[in-house]
Amino acid sequence: MTNWIRLPNSEGQCVARPEGQVDQKTYQREVGRAGFTGPSAQIYHRHPPAGWATFEGPLRPRAFSLGKLSPGPACPLQARRVLHNDHMEVRYWKTDSKMHALARNADGDTLIFVHNGSGALFCDYGHLSYRDGDYILLPRGTAWRIEPSELSEFMMIEATADAFKLPDASSDGARAVDPMLFTFPRIDDAFIAQQDDAFWEIHIKRRGQVSTLTYPFNPLDAVGWEGDLCVVKLNWRDLAKHRSNGQRTPPAASCTFVTETFAISTFIPKVGEGESGIMRVPFYHSNEDADEFIFYHRGEFFSRGEIRAGMATFHPSGFPHGPHPSAYQTKMVKAPVETEEVAIMIDSRAFLTVDESIPDGAEWKAYVKTWEKAQETL
Repeated sequence: MTNWIRLPNSEGQCVARPEGQVDQKTYQREVGRAGFTGPSAQIYHRHPPAGWATFEGPLRPRAFSLGKLSPGPACPLQARRVLHNDHMEVRYWKTDSKMHALARNADGDTLIFVHNGSGALFCDYGHLSYRDGDYILLPRGTAWRIEPSELSEFMMIEATADAFKLPDASSDGARAVDPMLFTFPRIDDAFIAQQDDAFWEIHIKRRGQVSTLTYPFNPLDAVGWEGDLCVVKLNWRDLAKHRSNGQRTPPAASCTFVTETFAISTFIPKVGEGESGIMRVPFYHSNEDADEFIFYHRGEFFSRGEIRAGMATFHPSGFPHGPHPSAYQTKMVKAPVETEEVAIMIDSRAFLTVDESIPDGAEWKAYVKTWEKAQETL
């Protein structure tokens, strides 16, 4: 059993509500360890912590327009890879075609987030419909395929040699996910109807390589199952229904899934939290133990300008993160208390690598310059 060195203290001028302090403007930055679940400090700066003049080198923040990626390929296991390390990989897949082979990931659990589209998923456990905003958790080794009813876009997150679990309750008792919110596949008429005696392939990914197993029948031929392991589905709207208007939610309450090395949080619309004209939380922050990747699903994200649905940002640890200057005034200090964004955030304690095969047209190369010589005022 080990413990952090914690020495609560206060030094100098610590202004939590800077409005009206024209001659003593301060910019609050939170410095945290272990994804802000460990010791933390709030530092009050004279200048915007993200107001750098220039930024050079590979550490820079990056932004991507994943919606610009081309559709395909036919096999989701070979979809475009965006980020990766030894414990995780993120892929983005677009398709409007029925899968004529099954997929099975033997490298780890797969969490699918449906950005756009709707259709049906068939797997070892039965039939499950999907729509935009769904998380679908496929346990390691599950065979599955989809039949989209329209063009569908998926972000697929692999927990390499690991499993997705639910987070513990936060320190104030808040919990983002109630297990009763999950739905699971059914062995219904649609599932039985797709069973046949044709030759079927299963594409199996193991150690990053894909092998093919062929059956003289459809392996999705279950007639029943029982136990406490299966594919499950959760929509962000289900999370929103269980959050009361005006309820103050700590960052930990947004955490939706966890593994041994990374966490996935869901930012959903907030209503009535805080007061207009007051910066409600320290949006400048230094999450020193985690690289941060955010995918923007819908709405206008309150701390970002020029970021639209289908885009993603990557902020490695090592420098302060913070709002765009264009968003600071209108959305964070003087904005209405309601927010409308829906976004998925991955905090990885293991350093992440951007896959350099991403085409130039899908990356916003000038993203790092959007903070340069920022003139942010209260």
